[in-house]
Amino acid sequence: MASERDEPEGLTPEEERAVEAVLVRLNERAWGLAFGLICGLGLFVATAILVVRGGSHVGPHLALLGIYLRGYEVTWTGAIVGLAYGLVLGYFAGWAVGAVYNRLVRIG
Repeated sequence: MASERDEPEGLTPEEERAVEAVLVRLNERAWGLAFGLICGLGLFVATAILVVRGGSHVGPHLALLGIYLRGYEVTWTGAIVGLAYGLVLGYFAGWAVGAVYNRLVRIG
């Protein structure tokens, strides 16, 4: 029993290049959102774990991020601030990765 799908239809070289160009390209906004969520939620969770564990001197190494991220400290408020910083900085990092990748693919 033969069907219409038994014989594959070939694409012309121009069509193959057009399909490849669309499929190889990355969405910069999607990469930015993904990186932002990973960074923001990662910093939030790391801070929350340290706050819940408690102790006399909570998270001395993570607290050093306060040098670079104004307002960040190892508290619940700092976890929210860290989430915001992670979202913003991660978005720009992910967007940059996608943009550079797309430019390199376009060149090659």
